[in-house]
Amino acid sequence: MFGKQRRITPYIYSPDEIARLVQAARQLHPPLRAATHEALFGLLGVSGMRVGEALRLLREDVDLDDGVIRVRHTKFDRERLVPLHSGTTGALRGYAARRDRLCPQPPTDAFFISSVGTALRYSAVRSTFRTLLVSAGFTAATSAPPRIHDLRHSMVVNTVIDWQRDGVDVSSRLPVLSTYLGHVSPASTYWYLSAVPELMQLTAAGLDRRFGDPR
Repeated sequence: MFGKQRRITPYIYSPDEIARLVQAARQLHPPLRAATHEALFGLLGVSGMRVGEALRLLREDVDLDDGVIRVRHTKFDRERLVPLHSGTTGALRGYAARRDRLCPQPPTDAFFISSVGTALRYSAVRSTFRTLLVSAGFTAATSAPPRIHDLRHSMVVNTVIDWQRDGVDVSSRLPVLSTYLGHVSPASTYWYLSAVPELMQLTAAGLDRRFGDPR
């Protein structure tokens, strides 16, 4: 159909793959580069934030006392708060302490900084990400090569899979998840769930339990 944008099929990371990616980041050099990318990709994996949102975070946007991130510069200019799990808050607190020890006076207010103390550039992060995929043992995928943005997709899909397995009413939770992600409407969040076989199987099983298997 004319005028309809074709979306790229996302690569869905497993929790183990995200752990391997973060572990590979931990091995980078110099130490500040390693600490920054470990914290950055770890945050993206658990929060579903867009990479651009994370790169634009200022120190004042990350409240490590209350465990909340303020996202001010979003895709649709819709400010939102992203609450963090205590484990994520602890990891970011550890990063901030190490960052300030390795670079006490950076020339930027950015929360995530480069090995020379400047704000991170997306092109550099993308290049490092590609290096980490090799280090983490990812093989080339012909249909859906892993991208940084797919960490966001994976967070959504894995969250809904957990809901399905736990018998949670997904339709009632989805608007909350949509707001958390900064989507304009739940329709955008629904798209993230399409073409995921495991979700389709779990949904079908849920319908069978609710209405009975017609076979």
